[in-house]
Amino acid sequence: MTDTNFDVIVIGGGPGGYVAAIRAAQLGMKACVVEANHLGGICLNWGCIPTKALLRSSEIHHLLNHASDFGFTISGFSFDLKKVVERSRGVAKLLSGGIGHLLKKNKVQVFDGFGKLEGNGKVSVSKDKKKIADLTAKHIIIATGARARVIPGMEPDGKQIWSYREAMVPTEMPKSILVVGSGAIGIEFASFYRNMGAEVTVIEMMDRVMPVEDAEISKFAQKQFEKQGMKIITGAKTSKIEKSANDVTVTIEKNGKTEKITVEKVIMAVGIVANTEDIGLENVKGVKLDRGHIVTDGYMKTGEAGVYAIGDVCGAPWLAHKASHEGVICIEKIAGQKDVHPINKLNIPGCTYCMPQVASVGLTEEKAIEAGHKIKVGRFPFMGNGKAIALGEPEGMVKTIWDEKTGELLGAHMVGAEVTEMIQGYVVGKTAELVEADYMHTIFPHPTLSEMMHESVLDAYGKVIHF
Repeated sequence: MTDTNFDVIVIGGGPGGYVAAIRAAQLGMKACVVEANHLGGICLNWGCIPTKALLRSSEIHHLLNHASDFGFTISGFSFDLKKVVERSRGVAKLLSGGIGHLLKKNKVQVFDGFGKLEGNGKVSVSKDKKKIADLTAKHIIIATGARARVIPGMEPDGKQIWSYREAMVPTEMPKSILVVGSGAIGIEFASFYRNMGAEVTVIEMMDRVMPVEDAEISKFAQKQFEKQGMKIITGAKTSKIEKSANDVTVTIEKNGKTEKITVEKVIMAVGIVANTEDIGLENVKGVKLDRGHIVTDGYMKTGEAGVYAIGDVCGAPWLAHKASHEGVICIEKIAGQKDVHPINKLNIPGCTYCMPQVASVGLTEEKAIEAGHKIKVGRFPFMGNGKAIALGEPEGMVKTIWDEKTGELLGAHMVGAEVTEMIQGYVVGKTAELVEADYMHTIFPHPTLSEMMHESVLDAYGKVIHF
């Protein structure tokens, strides 16, 4: 007989859900996961992981095209798009299978079906619209994630108008693409296709690309994208899409004027919508929504006793590492662990794996001033770093923002090669509440890109030496 009574039921097996279930099992709780599609969720199967595999291929293609800069002569090379895509899918499949193994190893039962809250600690599970199980638990965690936002009249058709799914598995390389939206998803696809040879146009409603990033970093990144040959249109929106046999004509509105752009494919990347429909929220009256997302406290509790929510379904930032951390916080609080800290969203790093990479944590310069801080700002260019020059990656910048009175690190913002690997140094510092003196007295190895983190602090306080 299959067990149906648990200590914890997790609805959703993405990076928040499966982590929560495993942590529950580690703490001696009987846990299960209800997953309707793929273990690992969108991130592992159709998001974070496979896109990074694609971007790695595009980076190699870029390097091959610039081999002469490093003393190599290469001619007549080409890429096999089918193999590029197959590698990406293979990476996702390998890791998805690993999640299943981890759950089994930790004795977490997995129900292959769609979970629905029935109230009073009950969850029904259905498959192909047929009920397969009724589960009960004292604690239920909603981890249903989110999906791509769709603009009426511009719905992806899988052929000429793509969602992220179609953009990840092209059968042919388009000659031209319009990317609608320049958040992390949009700009990463723009970077992939541009570096693989497509003509790319990006349209963004806000006044700059990657609008959640610091304005100075965003402006720097945009210049680099344009140097690579991208066309970027900001402060504009798409008002109409007309499809013909072999291309798409998009009408763009900006400053009261319209223009038409014709491309082979359009990628829609205009945000996401939380998956809250049909999961039984009407049966748990204490669960509230705010702009479509489930409202929780710092420990991921909803207004309904015994019901919690983690990950994208709770709102921004929509990041896998946020979801995983929320899952751990939620379970450890349920288990009565001591020293469980509520999540601090200002300490969550954001990374965009375009070329050049962008990474940040904390407040932007604008937000720091709006919050009433008197600030000091430090900057250090990649051009002043020996390792960056040796790598052939001299374009970039590290920017730090400090509270003038306390020395608190308010925000760190980077653009350039491998900054997604460097940002964690500032994240650890923010979490540990280090001040500027701690960074100044830290010895950074030479020659490394990380030295720029040190130099940015020194620059903020008028002590920089190497530039």
